[in-house]
Amino acid sequence: MIMKYIFVTGGVMSGLGKGITAASIGRLLVDMGYKVVPIKIDPYINIDAGTMNPFQHGEVYVLKDGTEVDLDLGHYERFIGIELTGEHNITTGKIYRNVIEKERKGEYLGQTVQIIPHVTDEIKSWIRRVAEKSGADICLVEIGGTVGDIEGMPFLEAIRQMKNEEKEEDFMLVHVTLVPLDKGGEQKTKPTQHSVKELRSIGLQPDVIVGRCVEKLRPETKKKISLFCDVPVEAVISDEDTDEIYEVPLKFKEEGLDRYLLKRLKLEKKEERTEWAEMVRRLKELKEEVTIAVVGKYTHVRDSYISIREALKHGGIEAECKVKILWIESEELEKRDEIEIDADGILVPGGFGKRGAEGKIKAIQYARENDIPFLGICFGFQLAVIEFARNVIGWEDANSSELAETDHPVIDLLPEQRKIDALGGTMRLGEIEVTLVPGTMAHKLYGKEKIYERHRHRYEVNPEYKDDLEKHGLVISGYSDNGRRVEIIEYPKNRFYLGTQFHPEFKSRPYAPSPPFVGFVKAALEFKRQRL
Repeated sequence: MIMKYIFVTGGVMSGLGKGITAASIGRLLVDMGYKVVPIKIDPYINIDAGTMNPFQHGEVYVLKDGTEVDLDLGHYERFIGIELTGEHNITTGKIYRNVIEKERKGEYLGQTVQIIPHVTDEIKSWIRRVAEKSGADICLVEIGGTVGDIEGMPFLEAIRQMKNEEKEEDFMLVHVTLVPLDKGGEQKTKPTQHSVKELRSIGLQPDVIVGRCVEKLRPETKKKISLFCDVPVEAVISDEDTDEIYEVPLKFKEEGLDRYLLKRLKLEKKEERTEWAEMVRRLKELKEEVTIAVVGKYTHVRDSYISIREALKHGGIEAECKVKILWIESEELEKRDEIEIDADGILVPGGFGKRGAEGKIKAIQYARENDIPFLGICFGFQLAVIEFARNVIGWEDANSSELAETDHPVIDLLPEQRKIDALGGTMRLGEIEVTLVPGTMAHKLYGKEKIYERHRHRYEVNPEYKDDLEKHGLVISGYSDNGRRVEIIEYPKNRFYLGTQFHPEFKSRPYAPSPPFVGFVKAALEFKRQRL
């Protein structure tokens, strides 16, 4: 079958929801029986998202091969039901690195290396290579940033060239714009008009315009956009605010986008899958609610914990309850002598560095001593070990060598890691096999002895202290590297107390929730019922 390409661009402002739009289009196509391969283009010069500040960029999402990427690839995996690798994320840094390496090897035969054709050819060949290798029917490409950004121009030029190189029915451009409301309640189309004008100025005409708006696009607004932007009225799609992002594919279907995709690409519907609609129905019908406190240091930038938030939601669907998140800034807890957290469960997520660490330790101690369901992830898992060593074993100076010098470095670098001096050079990334101990809570949650979960950390539980931890009641229920590395801890004295060195949230899906999150939310619901 000939490959079809759908490109998604954005205008007016960043953060409109291109990623959700692209993921939702992918879901529509999957539900109609097509295999989709997504690619995210990030025009920044960074090679990947690994060194980016969560305050500026949101969550760093980790793929199974260990590539650190933009959070939109998490949306693709959750919506489309596919596992991606680093080749599905293109950055300016990666493209220029490839071009420069080819130039140094003499592959351009002495030519003057330029944006056109060398950089644009590299972009096109990368897209086509990934598309063909995947065996998919449709390649869905999101271009980050907004039309007019100087760093995005080579990518837009590349897809302009692709438009001329592909047959008309094999190329489609979806443009996401803002349709704001003025004080009088009128939907304003001028930002969309200017954005499309900018797109046209570089030789691209959108086939579909998705209007992000507070309320549903009115018929007269659609007609106006259609008239000024030269797209059919049926191709002007309303993308109004919703309570749940998982409703967006269904909203698009109501708008007729699925039918227009088939029409424009000259395709036929192969099947009609309904599991997504069924999942959304279950989600919307949930009545009971639990409150989960998430104690972190980026809590006022909620996108920093987007996979955590979604995994809790997935666990709630399975546990048949809504999950309300109580965001708690860990630095605030450090200022208090005594703390009280009114929640049905306490979750301490991953992170790096000293700031806010002691506040997280206070929250973990509060959960353990008051038998509140607790889930610690990555750094939260490590801080749980530190809290246990201090307050149960009695080593008051117990700490991580990442955070302070101590006589009891219960969290430390392994000997081979110390030989690598570069910060991050010892990072353990990607999917790794974990062995679970039969009879433990972790084993019961997963229902198997071997699991594969994604990692993003440098420091480990110090092997020298494993015996002491277990002797005082902490159970090591998961390990890797032939037992050298601790992957999961439990405290059986409590109703639910679990810590994972890996990030289970990265593999959680709304239709296939992560076992630790399911167990955690179920325990929180049971705890709430007992309290009531």
